[in-house]
Amino acid sequence: MGQQRVLYGYWRSSAAYRVRIALNLKGLPYEHKAVHLLNHGGEQHQPDFQALNPQELVPCLVDDGQVFTQSMAIMEYLDETHPEPPLLPSVPAGRARVRALSQVISCDLHPLGNLRVLQYLTAQLGADDAGKGVWSRHWISLGLQALEAMLAGNVATGRFCHGDTPGMADACLVPQVYNAVRWKLPMDDYPTINRIHEACQELQAFQKAAPEAQPDAPTAA
Repeated sequence: MGQQRVLYGYWRSSAAYRVRIALNLKGLPYEHKAVHLLNHGGEQHQPDFQALNPQELVPCLVDDGQVFTQSMAIMEYLDETHPEPPLLPSVPAGRARVRALSQVISCDLHPLGNLRVLQYLTAQLGADDAGKGVWSRHWISLGLQALEAMLAGNVATGRFCHGDTPGMADACLVPQVYNAVRWKLPMDDYPTINRIHEACQELQAFQKAAPEAQPDAPTAA
């Protein structure tokens, strides 16, 4: 019997949110271990977590005694070790498309709104909450505009980002929409994104992964 699967994350981390969705889509059980990014100066900076992930970022997955970091790498690992149901299409062109959709969010959009970036804006550049809101809405809107065009203009888009089953791109999209709403970005200009987001929210895998459903969420019982 394999060792226990443990996901280190934070309830509002969109990168950890992606991995929770992927684990749920695969039907893989895991133990949630909270790393509070704000308490005690940030628990991600504590030596015990730094030993797991020198980047001091969540998520971090410990599976069968091995440590995996970076949400995209973790999702690909899960897809390779537990192929069904797939997060990526079997056709190379489809796989490239899903990776591109995912990376619009994970590589180009999300990092600019990461906690450490927002903390730098405050500590070093004197940005207040209003300034951080302007910053976040600007970069999120640019990313979502591109993503909307890529989705709306491609026949491969179905009920979900690629076809009619959810996959890696959907696991990236839903947390980013959560961030957009959190930063009060108007969503009227993204009808395809909204439609896909609504389809995802009907599924238990996404519902169970929602930030407010996590044991470390402030509203958790």
